[in-house]
Amino acid sequence: MDKSLIMPMVPLRGVALFPGMTLHFDVGRRASLQALKNANGQDVFFVSQRDVSVEKPELSDLYPVGVVGTVRQIIKLPDHSSTVRVVVEGKYRAEIDELITKRIFYKVSVSPLFDDITPPAEYMKDGSLIEAAALFSLKNYFDDYAEFIRHMTPEMFQKIYESKNLGELSDYIAGNIMLPLEDKQTVLGLLNIYERSEALCCLLSKETEIMRVDAVIQDKVQEQMDKNQREYYLREEMKAITDELGELEGDDSSDLAVKVNKSLMPDSHKEKLLAECERLKKMSPSSADSNVLRSYIEKCLEIPWNVFSKENTSIVKAKKVLEKDHFGLRDVKERITEMLAARMISPDIKGQIICLAGPPGVGKTSIARSIADATGRKYVRISLGGVRDEAEIRGHRKTYIGSMPGRIINALIEAGTMNCLVLLDEIDKMGADIKGDPASALLEVLDGEQNFSFRDHYIELPVDLSKVLFLTTANDKSMIPPALRDRMEVIDLPSYTYEEKFHIAKKHLIPKQMKEHSLKKENIRISDSAIKTLIDGYTREAGVRILERKIAALMRKESVRLASGIEERLDITDKNIEEFLGVKKYRPEENVLEDITGVVNGLAWTAVGGELLKAEAVVLQGTGKTEYTGSLGDVMKESVRTAISLVRSRAEKYNINPDFYKENDIHVHFPEGAVPKDGPSAGVTVTTALVSALTGRKVRGNVAMTGEVTLTGRVLPIGGLREKSMAAYREGISTVIIPYGNTSDLEEIDEAVKKKLRFVPVKTVDEVLDTALFPEIPAPKASSVKEKKKNDISEHHIGKKNTQIGISCKKKEEV
Repeated sequence: MDKSLIMPMVPLRGVALFPGMTLHFDVGRRASLQALKNANGQDVFFVSQRDVSVEKPELSDLYPVGVVGTVRQIIKLPDHSSTVRVVVEGKYRAEIDELITKRIFYKVSVSPLFDDITPPAEYMKDGSLIEAAALFSLKNYFDDYAEFIRHMTPEMFQKIYESKNLGELSDYIAGNIMLPLEDKQTVLGLLNIYERSEALCCLLSKETEIMRVDAVIQDKVQEQMDKNQREYYLREEMKAITDELGELEGDDSSDLAVKVNKSLMPDSHKEKLLAECERLKKMSPSSADSNVLRSYIEKCLEIPWNVFSKENTSIVKAKKVLEKDHFGLRDVKERITEMLAARMISPDIKGQIICLAGPPGVGKTSIARSIADATGRKYVRISLGGVRDEAEIRGHRKTYIGSMPGRIINALIEAGTMNCLVLLDEIDKMGADIKGDPASALLEVLDGEQNFSFRDHYIELPVDLSKVLFLTTANDKSMIPPALRDRMEVIDLPSYTYEEKFHIAKKHLIPKQMKEHSLKKENIRISDSAIKTLIDGYTREAGVRILERKIAALMRKESVRLASGIEERLDITDKNIEEFLGVKKYRPEENVLEDITGVVNGLAWTAVGGELLKAEAVVLQGTGKTEYTGSLGDVMKESVRTAISLVRSRAEKYNINPDFYKENDIHVHFPEGAVPKDGPSAGVTVTTALVSALTGRKVRGNVAMTGEVTLTGRVLPIGGLREKSMAAYREGISTVIIPYGNTSDLEEIDEAVKKKLRFVPVKTVDEVLDTALFPEIPAPKASSVKEKKKNDISEHHIGKKNTQIGISCKKKEEV
């Protein structure tokens, strides 16, 4: 047998044949049956497949080493016409040389393989004892393994312990124990008997350790099963005793379980809550844990799982609702209509979170309610102003005393539907402290890719928020964290124009207040002139809240008259309005924008809208000191220093004494010193005031300006132009100087404002001065300049600048 042999081949699936081993298995494949038939009592080559799922294996699908064996018996199975059971005996190892044919059955050329009895080099010193030591070691490993197996017969044990041949013993053990096919094939492929026994020892050690750990686990499982059976028996006894005592009457845990089964929540949620109901049933009704668990189950049942309200799918109706409740706001209504149309066409659309940003009183909250009415959704408002605890959004964990769900879950419970409209009001007023950052918790809520499985800390069940329409409001969008702002589409709501306020008052506010005070047209009439006087003389605001309060005050006056028995209609005009509201707070006819030396109209942006911010500059005899007052921030102080340096560098060009900064003290002041001010956009204002004060040239009172200035005289763009232009429009300014870089922002300004204002884009300070200052230049004598300035200031009466901002509101420029 020293040359290649040609014989039939039978591929084996899931088993391995070893030399000297008798193995029986079933054969059903046609090629294998033909191979057995054609063997005709001769040797057959048996080799294992790598993948048992392969029906017609190629040479690459077979292990290279198999066993040549003899078929001892073929038994035809009664239940399977084409399947036989064969008994084969392995003779010797062989290696496949070539696949000769596979047409009817497999025929291969194989080379016999023989055991290598050469001991490893490290054992050569004691050659006579090597095999005996290897036999002893292998039998010891098998003893440890045999402690955990039950399928070995006494005859098998006897043969193993009496064996004196290391190679035969290794093959016998490997063929008769439970090992993975790959491990068996590894042993079969080792020709050196010492390497074979060493590999088998390692496999026996590994399998022994696995079975030892498995036995420990089985013992623990059995112990737990015995304990559970004992507890079950005791519980059944308790239940029987309780039934006898009649204490199960009115058991609320059963009622809760019925409610859980009837609810529309997902099945996975039902399983968890039913398990909690079982826990509740085992608890004493008087225990604290029982009350906590009962409250938890009841709160979970309050959530409107899979309950949806019918939505309005008519875009025409939605437009009518928006037009009915709000005047103006054309761009805002158009964007909201687009959003509603997209949702109506594609209800599953994600990611349309809108943030309405604008000053107070412009209708952010009310337009959210109108959107709810237009879509037919339930409306819920969540005020986030001052919220600092993350648990306000995500809820408290059940382990805490007094724990409860967060505001998002409570909003769903309040609405009673899963497709409500939730308004997150004042989102820019949230804070953060040691208890967490609520803005970070909102990231999941407002992200369409995540909020379909929102987890509240209290509920601990995934809640689908993808059908909820979220809207947010903010006064200052710069205060919203960037990650949160990135998830929203910001729509700016501008301040109302004079015309818009007039129409809002006439069409909305007056009818609303008449209805609230139960008054009719026969009781009170407010003329158009009175409405205009209300707007001009009693309010200075971006929105209409104060205007509405003044109208409500007039309604109360009529209510007093009616209660006193005076039924005559009250006609309010611009002539008698002061009798009811007192003296006008603002008198535009007296607050003439005078042409004054050193006094310039600047424009500022605040969170409550634009403001007119005057800048004053005086030049006094002194020693070159510079002062700036008015509660200025660091950036604004730097703007003043920049303006002074710019004027010094161009003193001769402006006919100013080059040594003015040595011989005079300069004082720059911004009125309303109690209100903090900051930002770079007052640069052109300060520069103009300084040049006016130093040259004696008067400033045009009907001109306002904004822009950052550089040391080289360039005017840089600024932010908040729309709100600033509204302030100029409100104060009666006719000309507004703006940086050339802000020209594109003019498209965002209301048409009514652009008709009233003349915008002058400038690139340099020289253009600003040409527009803002009168051309008269007095004699360039330093003393006369100072005297002229002194006279101008003494004649100047600066009225109180009209701003509608709170004490806590910080005026700051947004660049």
